[in-house]
Parts: sequence; C-alpha cells; structure tokens
Amino acid sequence: MQEKGNLSINSENLFPIIKKWLYSDQDIFIRELVSNAADAIVKMKKLAAMGDAQVGEDETWAVTVSIDEAGKTITVSDNGIGMTDEEVRKYINQVAFSGAAEFLEKYKDATEDPIIGHFGLGFYSAFMVAKVVEIHSLSYQEGAKAVLWTSDGGSSYEMSDGSRDHRGTDIILHVNEDGEKYLQTYELRSIMDKYCSFMPVPVYLTNPAEEMKRLEEMRKNHKDGEPEPSLPEPKPINDVEPLWTRAAKDLTDDDYKNFYHKVFMDYKEPLFWIHLNMDYPFRLKGILYFPKLGNEFESSEGQVKLFCNQVFVADNVKEVIPEFLLLLKGTIDCPDIPLNVSRSFLQNDGYVRKISDYITRKVADKLKSLFTSERENYEKYWDDIHPFVKYGCLRNEKFYDRMKDCLIFKSAVTDKYVTLPDYLEAAKEKHDKKVFYTSDPRQQAQYVAALKGQNMDAVILPTAIDLPFISLLESKNEGVRFLRVDTNLSEALKSDDAETDSEKAAKAEKIFREALENDKLNVKLENLKDTGVSVLLENSEEGQRMNDMARLYGMAELARQNDQTLVVNANSPLVAHLLASENEELVKKAACQMYDLARLSSRPLEAAELNAFISRTQELLDALIGG
Repeated sequence: MQEKGNLSINSENLFPIIKKWLYSDQDIFIRELVSNAADAIVKMKKLAAMGDAQVGEDETWAVTVSIDEAGKTITVSDNGIGMTDEEVRKYINQVAFSGAAEFLEKYKDATEDPIIGHFGLGFYSAFMVAKVVEIHSLSYQEGAKAVLWTSDGGSSYEMSDGSRDHRGTDIILHVNEDGEKYLQTYELRSIMDKYCSFMPVPVYLTNPAEEMKRLEEMRKNHKDGEPEPSLPEPKPINDVEPLWTRAAKDLTDDDYKNFYHKVFMDYKEPLFWIHLNMDYPFRLKGILYFPKLGNEFESSEGQVKLFCNQVFVADNVKEVIPEFLLLLKGTIDCPDIPLNVSRSFLQNDGYVRKISDYITRKVADKLKSLFTSERENYEKYWDDIHPFVKYGCLRNEKFYDRMKDCLIFKSAVTDKYVTLPDYLEAAKEKHDKKVFYTSDPRQQAQYVAALKGQNMDAVILPTAIDLPFISLLESKNEGVRFLRVDTNLSEALKSDDAETDSEKAAKAEKIFREALENDKLNVKLENLKDTGVSVLLENSEEGQRMNDMARLYGMAELARQNDQTLVVNANSPLVAHLLASENEELVKKAACQMYDLARLSSRPLEAAELNAFISRTQELLDALIGG
C-alpha cells in the first residue's frame, strides 16, 4: 500500500495557528501524546473485559516515552487498541473530525482569550516540537495490517504498509531545533511529572543511551565476587490510583497527609480536608485541603490543580473553581468539563457554574459541620482559616449566606471566641449594636483595658482583609457599627456625671495646645468612668478606615492625616492636679509626657520623639526626687 494525499481541512494555515496558540505552553505536547496513548490502553482493557478482544494473561499495560538524543527523536509507545489504515484516515487525516476546523475558524484572528487544555487538537500538538512525525500502528482487529503515516507538518502526508509486529502505536517525533531541549531527560521528566503524574495507566520514561552508560560505569567499578551489576527495575513516573479516585472510607488520615506532602511539597500538616465525590448531575472527584494560611492574607497561586480523567489540565481555573477557594490546596477532577474551549465560554457556561456552586456548598457544609459538632477544633483552626472564610464571604454571596452563623471573633478581654449575635446580646445594655474591635491588641492595650474596666469587650481583627470584611457585616446587619477601640470611644466610656466645666475645658485646651505648640490640636475634656486614665487619643472611625484602605491598595500617598482628638479625663486625679498647678514649666512637661503616652498607645514614636520622651522622663524623675 502506498498513499499520498492532503489533510482534510479547509485551510493550510492550521499548523502555524497551532504553534502560535500553544507556543507559550509548548510543553503541552507530551501531555496530549501520553494521554492519547493511555486512552488507547483504557479502550483495549475495556474491550478485553467485555470479551470483544483477546489479550495475554500476563499482559503488562504501559505507555513508554523514549529519548534518543543522538537520533534527535522522542517516541511515545503504547500497547493499546491500535489503528487500521481506515482509522488513521478518519482520526488523523480528517482533522475536522477532532474539532480543529472549528478551532481554526473561531480563533484564526484572536489575540486574547487563551484556550484551556487544548484537548481536541491532541495528536497535532506534536508539530510544535517536531519537524517530522511518524505513526507506526497495528490494530487489535484480527487480520489488520500495520500502517505507517508520515507528515512534515504541512498540509500533506504519506501512508504505507508498516512494519510494527505487535498491537499498539508508536508516535515518533523527529524534533526540530526548538524541541531539542526535550531530548534532555531531566527536562522531559519534569514536564511529565507535571502533566502525567496521575494518569490511569503506568507511564515510563527511558533514555537507553544514558542507561547503557550508567550500566557500563557500574561494570567498570564491579569487583570480583560481587553480583553482576544490573540496572534497577524501571518504575513508572505516575500513580495510577490517586487518592481522589478511591473511596474516603478506605483512606486513613496518614494517606491524606502523605498525598498532601507529596503533591504540594508542603512540610506543614494540613489542618483538615474535604473529599469530593459527585456522580449526578455531573461527575466530579477531588480533595481540598485547608493549609495553614497564617495571619496575613495574600492571594496564593497554583494551589488547586484541575484534572480531566486524571490528566493534569491547569492550576487554578477560577471559572471552574471559585476564586476564593484558590487559597486552598487540592486536586479536582472534572471528566465532563469542556476543556477545549475559551475561558469566556467557561464563564458563561451553566454547567460549569453548577460545578462551582457545588464545590462552594461542600466547603461551606464542611465548615458548618465543624462549627456545630467540633466547635473546639473549629476554634483551634480559626486563626489559620479566618482569612479564607472572610475572603469567601466577600467574594461569594452564597458562601456568606451559608457561613454567616459560623463566623466567630476572638475576644481581646476574655481570649474566648464569640459569634456576632453573642457579642451584641452581651453588649446591648452598654452599647447597643456597637462592636468594638482592636487591630493590634498589644499596641492598643490601654484602650482595651479601659473597656475591660467598664465590663465591656472588644474583638480582635488583626488582618488586612478585616477592613472590607467589617464593612460587609455592617451592610448585612442593620444598624450594627464596628468601631476600633481608639475611635469614637467617648460615649462608651463617659460617666453619667453632669457635663464638664466649660472653664476647665478651655484651660485644658490651652495647656495642651501651648505645651505641644499646636494651636489646631483638638482637645476635649470628658468625665470618663475610669479614673486611672488621664488622656486618650481618639481617632475618627471614618478617617481611620479611609487611610487603612488607601494603604491596603498600595496608595499610601492618598492617606490623609486622621483628625485626632485628645480626650482629657476630668475625673483623673492627675488631670485635676495639672489644671490646678501654678508651676508652668512642670505643667508643660507633664502635658507633653501625657500626650506622648497617649500616642504610644496607638503607634510607636519616631526616633526624635522617643529621644525627647526619654529626656523628659528623666527630668520629671529628677524633679520628683528633688521634691
């Protein structure tokens, strides 16, 4: 048999377009060829199981990728179903059958909207790295003849009788200059580790020349009396039964942890995990791990790996996996998802949205279950998972609706966790619908202590994500207002005494403005409940949030000076002494010292300010000793 012809497609520009679209992800060719080979074996095994084909009892199924550096070829071999000459015409020559014609028509003028997965192009991805491709195949069908197909990547091919004497297919790539890097074993192995680590058929990588060189080295160092040296038995690079394909009831905690360490190279233990398994209305399996995120929220990339029938597709396809879940680590296998389409299609596909909604629901259900039945563990995990939960609430309305009753806050006073309704109920007699919080319990300790002294509480909200999160809670809970402990404090801490003396208020304002040489300083005399507090700096909650938001989005230059008010406690013995003293020098130093102490409760002093504070402290101590 000798045959020449043209590939059945309406344009001769197929290969340039394939190369253009896939060049940035050139490595994809090995995934396509190996997954096709694995497919052929899976089909053969099914035929044998149904009795429609005969295989040997000791048949060993395998896909083998061989490197010949001297000959500049890469060969992908399988012992699968094979192809007849008619099947080669149908599946290889008629490119339109694989969907490439539609691809060509749709994307010939596109410059954006990258393709996910590139399934459908399959075999033709070989021409990204090869100047000539050969197919040697022998079908399982009785009486079938071997076939040889060759093409140089143009629009023509040659077919003839082949010489393969056993069932299966060899794809031989004569690599071009760009593809020569794949002749390095380390390079090709790293790519296969990425794409082929969990394929359902054993996959081997071999470099006969390297192996022979290694064997000769072993023989050279061989000593008389020792066993004849031999290379170790080859091992597949993949795990054909990854954890997500097995039933959760058959797995131990150690199984899950070992899989996590192996796949994500994370030496830390995961907090907990969710085993996903859905058969209807769509098929989906996977495992999502909750890692230790720590207290600083930051977006993580490349943590949730998407597979299709155990073939790696991509990291973090947010059209399938809700964006906020990308903070997790895990593997998700969606056999039915249309992976040969654009991201814009996925964004608008109802089927894909159902998958995304299912994953969101399962994660929320797991967290709710922990909150309800394992509250102690839930609280133990909270420090690590709260950035993820809050981010999820901000990004996904349905997730918030499921999680709103499971949101907890750590008390700065009792060190225990409370829900928002618990806090509001306990505080309604003292400050109805107001929630005091601290962003830095250590720095704002004086303010927390003042609240504690009046049997009031504050919750700890220390991370960047808490700023938008409390705005969300305010919008979802009518009338509820979050106030940082150093903002708008007076009402909560004021005593029920009559209003302060206006004359004393004017004097306090004069003393502090003159001492600090700041005639625009806001000074307010109040009767605070805690007599141990002399002065406090009070910020504007609105101004504080605007500044924090500007810094959060990297626009610190837009942050304005927050209008601060110095609250002077008329009930403090120290303040009373200050207002009554005739010693102007001492009053000035004391006023400066009290102001710096108030500032230290909200931020560290600058170097010059700290030096002045230390010097002034020494002078006051000297004056005290001197009587």
